[in-house]
Amino acid sequence: MSSGTSSLVEGSTATGGNKTSWPELVGKSVEEATKVILKDKPDANIVVVPADSPVTMDYRIDRVRLFVDTVAEVPRVG
Repeated sequence: MSSGTSSLVEGSTATGGNKTSWPELVGKSVEEATKVILKDKPDANIVVVPADSPVTMDYRIDRVRLFVDTVAEVPRVG
C-alpha cells in the first residue's frame, strides 16, 4: 500500500548522503553511540536526554538527540 509519497526509513540518508538516524545503536551505551554518530557525522551536537522527556520541536541539522533510560550504576546515598 503506497500513498505516493516517500518517507525516510530508519537509518536512511537524507539528501546529500548524510545519515539521519542510527537504529543500530539502540541498546548501546552513550559512549558507544556518541563514537559511532561522530564517525558518521563529525559536526553533530549530541544531546543526551532522559527517555520520555519533553523536547522542543525545532529542527536543527547539527543536533542528534540520544534518548536514554538505563541506570548505569547502583544508586547510592552519599
